[in-house]
Amino acid sequence: QVQLVESGGGLVQAGGSLRLSCAASRRTFTVYVMGWFRQAPGKEREFVAGISWNGGNTRYADSVKGRFTISRDNAKNTVFLQMNSLKPEDTAVYYCAIDRHRSLPMVVASEYDYWGQGTQVTVSS
Repeated sequence: QVQLVESGGGLVQAGGSLRLSCAASRRTFTVYVMGWFRQAPGKEREFVAGISWNGGNTRYADSVKGRFTISRDNAKNTVFLQMNSLKPEDTAVYYCAIDRHRSLPMVVASEYDYWGQGTQVTVSS
């Protein structure tokens, strides 16, 4: 079993930046697709970004394209989400997740096997 721990969330003003990290407990993380999702109060969990095992393929939700960047450091078992030009509508709990079965990032949450506990991101206007 893989454990995921997110960090880097917080309170930021609109237009600001945050960098989220997700550390995995096992080296086998390096062969898996990783994804970031978010869930705002009263809303369903939605896909934000995903990355293939070697970083060669990335995928983004339309709402974050050009503002967010996903990356990974397999030597450190860590995936990152750099978030720039943040907007109040980006406020949510952000989760990282692993997909052990596919080689390309999927946008459906049910395709992912393991999840972190989440980190809160709040963007004030």
